[in-house]
Amino acid sequence: MSAEMRSFEIFEVLEPASQTIPFVYSSPHSGRVYPPDFIAQSRLQGIAIRRSEDHYVDELFSAASSLGAPLLLANFPRAYIDVNREPYELDPRMFDGALPPYANINSLRVAGGLGTIPRIVAENMEIYARRVPVEDALKRIDTIYKPYHATLRRLIARTHVKFGFGVLVDCHSMPGNIRIAGSNARPDFILGDRYGTSASAELSRAAMQILEELGFNAVRNKPYAGGFITEHYGRPSRGLHALQIEVNRSLYVDETTLEKRPDFDTVAAAITLFMKRMAEHVESYTGDPALAAE
Repeated sequence: MSAEMRSFEIFEVLEPASQTIPFVYSSPHSGRVYPPDFIAQSRLQGIAIRRSEDHYVDELFSAASSLGAPLLLANFPRAYIDVNREPYELDPRMFDGALPPYANINSLRVAGGLGTIPRIVAENMEIYARRVPVEDALKRIDTIYKPYHATLRRLIARTHVKFGFGVLVDCHSMPGNIRIAGSNARPDFILGDRYGTSASAELSRAAMQILEELGFNAVRNKPYAGGFITEHYGRPSRGLHALQIEVNRSLYVDETTLEKRPDFDTVAAAITLFMKRMAEHVESYTGDPALAAE
């Protein structure tokens, strides 16, 4: 880890006084602390380097701890390292030096420039002015990626042991120009359950219904079905459910200036109500095998 990275916590867990609901929330892409050595490597500056952030998603979901669930949030930026990927999805064209033989160099995400060490930010702009030493990439994985996932695994395991099942909600944002396939309708939220493989159908239906009752336009799986975290940790047959939730950024942030909109607090309050109603819904299954094993 660089000297600059040691000057702040790479991630935080906002813990409740006591965990009272079987939920874990994570915000892996909302980090906005940019190490100076990373900026020195980049050809992008200012707002341009921030285009991959899930802007303020950690704040939108910050009430999780007051509701009785831990929230794991990244402080490091997604452009620096993306923990919603396999640990070694790496593009050999980006690096000086040989990648380890176990690196996945052929994934679609690597081809698109959005591997574990991203090549581009969200608007297809190249991040780096020159190749990155391979030792730098591997150090980021060892000192950031692996501890982040070790912490997430611990939170999920603790929840599973305490309640007999657990629900991971992986929190993200999406650009305001996303449209529902075949129409010009703009979704406010997209829920991803890996097409029914990372969470029970009943849980996904409940989440959709709650969002719609709150007045939002919600769709499921298209175009975002969930990334590595949702796929990796969702095991409904073992009572471990993982949902990805994408919030439309244009609801709460000016995507040009990245300033919060006046409606930010209203959106955050609605998300808090969504989390509360999800907890109430799942509480009705306490002692029931419907969520403990699918």
